[in-house]
Amino acid sequence: MIEVVLYLLLGAALGTLGGLFGIGGGLIAIPVLGVWFGLDQQIAQGTALVMVVPNVMLALWRYHQRNRIELRHVLPLASMGFCFAWLGSIWAVGIDAESMRIGFVVFLVVLAAYNLIRMFAPTAPASAQMRHGWPWLGVLGAASGTMGGLFGVGGAVVATPILTSVFGTTQVVAQGLSLSLALPSTGVTLATYAFHNEVDWWIGVPLAIGGLMSISWGVKVAHALPERLLRGLFCGFLVLCAVLLIFKA
Repeated sequence: MIEVVLYLLLGAALGTLGGLFGIGGGLIAIPVLGVWFGLDQQIAQGTALVMVVPNVMLALWRYHQRNRIELRHVLPLASMGFCFAWLGSIWAVGIDAESMRIGFVVFLVVLAAYNLIRMFAPTAPASAQMRHGWPWLGVLGAASGTMGGLFGVGGAVVATPILTSVFGTTQVVAQGLSLSLALPSTGVTLATYAFHNEVDWWIGVPLAIGGLMSISWGVKVAHALPERLLRGLFCGFLVLCAVLLIFKA
């Protein structure tokens, strides 16, 4: 019973972060499950997805309530993300756990470095109009879906900074579109991991319940924070995840 309560509280904390950054909470759940609970990398990724999928569904609904998400932008992102997430997840379950952990650390470090550069580099102001449409949104969906399927993070962590820097959207709009991409890609990735017995449901289900209780609050906070502060917090969040996994080594 104590373990279940612990998983619920952890899920609530991760759900808040997922709503705040528009990533469903899985990115921080993976190193936590690996370092604190001793799960192998693939099982940690699959278990985190049990929490991520319902959290992404709820966060997407909340974002859409506050900022209407354009279907013409969602379709190329989500459709390509779904297909390539499936391919990435099939690739992931065939890699040994240590190589997967190292690859995940490299992925986080590169992502954090990119976000740091963006914070200090001069950028054009965000626009209400998308700078690039189809087929570039499809290319972004394919790349994000592959990374999401491979590392079990849904692709939002890749798509969000690209949407703000290359496509010119605001941070909040980017996070809403990234959630639209993440929903189908996390669904097919979870199904693939579960089929290959890379999911611990006894941990994942309480995490999911805790996350659902708190993710709406995270979305509310995201809309109240200044744009630059939200980006800075997101960057620090990525660095923390990488440090946790390096610590496991």
